Amino acid sequence: MDAVEAVVTQIQGLSSSAGDLTRLHTILKQAEESLHSESVRLFSALDQLDPSKHSLGFLYILEACSSGPVTKERASTLVLAISRFISSCAAEQIRLAPEKFISVCKRFKDQVLLLEAPIRGVAPMLTAIRKLQVSSEYLTTLHPDFLLLCLQAKSYKTGLSVLHDDISEVDQPRDLFLYCYYGGMICIGQKHFRKALELLHNVVTAPMSTVNAIAVEAYKKYILVFLILHGHFSTNLPKYTSSVAQRNLKNFCSPYIELANSYGTGKITELEAYVQANREKFESDNNLGLVNQVVSSMYKRNIQRLTQTYLTLSLQDIANTVQLNSAKEAEMHVLQMIQDGEIFATINQKDGMVRFHEDPEQYKSCEMIEHIDSSIQRIMMLSRKLTAMDEHISCDPLYLAKAGRERPRFDLDDYESVPQKFNI
Repeated sequence: MDAVEAVVTQIQGLSSSAGDLTRLHTILKQAEESLHSESVRLFSALDQLDPSKHSLGFLYILEACSSGPVTKERASTLVLAISRFISSCAAEQIRLAPEKFISVCKRFKDQVLLLEAPIRGVAPMLTAIRKLQVSSEYLTTLHPDFLLLCLQAKSYKTGLSVLHDDISEVDQPRDLFLYCYYGGMICIGQKHFRKALELLHNVVTAPMSTVNAIAVEAYKKYILVFLILHGHFSTNLPKYTSSVAQRNLKNFCSPYIELANSYGTGKITELEAYVQANREKFESDNNLGLVNQVVSSMYKRNIQRLTQTYLTLSLQDIANTVQLNSAKEAEMHVLQMIQDGEIFATINQKDGMVRFHEDPEQYKSCEMIEHIDSSIQRIMMLSRKLTAMDEHISCDPLYLAKAGRERPRFDLDDYESVPQKFNI
């Protein structure tokens, strides 16, 4: 019996109980080098294993099979094998070797991109995340890869499924940066600008010792989304933002800050002229589409200002005031804003007059009460979670040692707020 057959036999015999799996894991670690040397022969050995019963052993062999250079022809075969494995593997077994599972999934992502078929990787990667996660609050290193595939495949709705999770556990800072950056792009694609702004804000304000490319690109999109959502922008970041980001980010994004300044004047012709003059820059950053949405939002903002002054206005007057080409174009903007709930108005088709109304929401319907109640419950849950995290950090020896070095002198008040839950 050669080495490959021996390993397959052991996998088949030691995959039933927790004790057997621990022994098998030790054996597979010891045989890892020989498995990699036999990677060409190993692929046929997978036919003798059931991925749902022999998940740990199947994983080690699959990892060895995919470790070397992969041609486009072989990539197609591997993609199918890995996809089937992810679908049927046992979560409790692959969690014994998470680094192997992550390695296989990342190679899977590379191979579907090599085949120029990112859509083939979307569903398997989502399954892989759910099987690797111990809770929905844990950000795995596969999250950014999954969101990248969703972006490449333009499968934005699928990407949204992981962005609703409240993340509180992160292993690598880079994973958080990419998760929030790609997530922000997906929300922009779905025009969920409020959530996009939240995610991009997390990238820009996250702790960093040096400015990184992800934060710079996120800041560019952050400026544009902020303008679309709020109609103004300030370069002042929150106090908890790292000093590195506060000092340097704006230096890398001067065309976008100038765009925000131009937007602030409220003059559409100046804004369009600036966009045209810097078109190549915005295009090279892959932000031209978002910039065009910023320009479009100025028309909406100017129409909203009219609702604060007039009760009734003709479509032609609206077109003239906000510098649209025709009454028909003004009608299209007004109808879209009514549909999106941005203004409350009715259009008289006979005389082309627009009548503006107050917000009809009385905040006393059953649906609104349920919405407010669920929001309160969520805030209370987040408050409890934040308190628990604060207590945990306050008791962490590493944090206390660092705080002691940075603040050698304490007032009596400093001691009163520290939870007495640690042993000295």
